[in-house]
Amino acid sequence: MKTSCLLNIVVGLSVLMGLARADPDPLQDYCVADTKASFYMNGVPCINPIKATIANFATLALAKPGNTKANPFGFNVTLTTLANLPGINTLGLSMARVDMEGNGIVPPHVHPRASEVTICLKGRILVGFIDTSNRMYTQQLQAGESFVFPKGLVHFLYNIEAKKAAVAVSGLSSQSPGAQISSLASFTSNPPIPDDVVKKAYQISTQDVLRIRRNLGG
Repeated sequence: MKTSCLLNIVVGLSVLMGLARADPDPLQDYCVADTKASFYMNGVPCINPIKATIANFATLALAKPGNTKANPFGFNVTLTTLANLPGINTLGLSMARVDMEGNGIVPPHVHPRASEVTICLKGRILVGFIDTSNRMYTQQLQAGESFVFPKGLVHFLYNIEAKKAAVAVSGLSSQSPGAQISSLASFTSNPPIPDDVVKKAYQISTQDVLRIRRNLGG
């Protein structure tokens, strides 16, 4: 009886895991996003396929460096979206260009809806992720080398060169991967997390909370 019950549980879990995908599979060759649609759904409705053009499947969005001065971390991420690459609609993927100034960092963050593979194009980048048992996997990447970040796990990218910029390109397994930076979520949320909660969670003082919030723009 116990063996039969365990088998049923394993089969059930296998079925559920098989159904868990980053994005639904497309039901046609492509579904170019109709970004002017007046209703909302999980994804974007398609234009008539006969109206698709080559321009729907190409983009210059990743061609230019991003502004790494726009935040205190010294990085910029430029992501392909339905607005600049409508042909990715329903395909379950997107791409991102990551620019980092000297010693710039993409701080610890998660993508709740996507795994990610990153390729270093320029410079030297320290990358890593932390699994659910708090074990860290880390590697230094040079141009041409790549690294994968599993879905939903905390990860980071850091330019270890102090005076040289670094560039990477990432592929993500969702057209809308989402991103949440841990420090910003903790210290600059709106409304803010109660001070007592933050102090207890990070084992810091009220002065520390105020200083960190000020430094992060919260």
